[in-house]
Amino acid sequence: MLNDDLNKLIQMKRSLVCVGLDIDIERIPSCLLSELDPLFAFNKAIIEATADYVSAYKLNIAFYESLGLPGWELLERTLTVIPRGIMIIADAKRADIANTSRKYAETFFETYNFDAITVSPYMGMDSVTPFLEYEDKTTFILCLTSNAGSSDFQRLKVDDGDPLYIKVAEKALAWNFLYGNCGLVVGGTHTNEIREIRDSAPDLPFLIPGIGAQGGNLELAVVNGTDKYGLSALINSSRTIVYATSDRTFAEVARARAKNLRDQINMLISVQKNPGMLGQN
Repeated sequence: MLNDDLNKLIQMKRSLVCVGLDIDIERIPSCLLSELDPLFAFNKAIIEATADYVSAYKLNIAFYESLGLPGWELLERTLTVIPRGIMIIADAKRADIANTSRKYAETFFETYNFDAITVSPYMGMDSVTPFLEYEDKTTFILCLTSNAGSSDFQRLKVDDGDPLYIKVAEKALAWNFLYGNCGLVVGGTHTNEIREIRDSAPDLPFLIPGIGAQGGNLELAVVNGTDKYGLSALINSSRTIVYATSDRTFAEVARARAKNLRDQINMLISVQKNPGMLGQN
């Protein structure tokens, strides 16, 4: 998906919300355990309950592939119930030498037809190019991740004094000039750095995890992470929405949480950035 198309989607849905479908048999409501396929029943109920309020779903591939063949079948079935007009992101964090990356790209962009993927940039352009060559797909480059260990490498200063994450943003900007489909993963737990990265890449779409269970500041993530129009960002929330309750009302509660997050974000944008751009509904 080209970056302009993502912004059109955000405007059409009036939402920057991305919901993470991080499936976990130990956390789904016990009332589903009698279902023939409880994990699929959970995903389907969450999707049906929240689809009105989101622009994207992010499926963390580790939660599916850890289940072996049934996990890949669950992934495939889940993709079939996500409505058209919503971006589907494979949170796979792949990248390797070029011929291996090409197979990763085929897996997620052709076999499973995801709209976007997360990719590690640390093996360089030849490892990322096979993803970028799918010009109708979005490749989100890991820039400054939300976990505490991101400081081990991503904040290291390079020769000119800039931190490594700024160099990643600059490289992604150069790759985007060639392909037009690059984005960045920037953790919502790094609120000051989001502004710095946004200044370096003013128009690239950001995928912003870390809001909710990881403690990211929503207001600063929205104000500092969106572009000058209050667009070009997806704010991801996973556990806070999908595991908000373990009783039979889990889908209704997830719907309310997704709507509330959508409304909070839109209010912040209307006050801080662009009144009227993202109205309530």
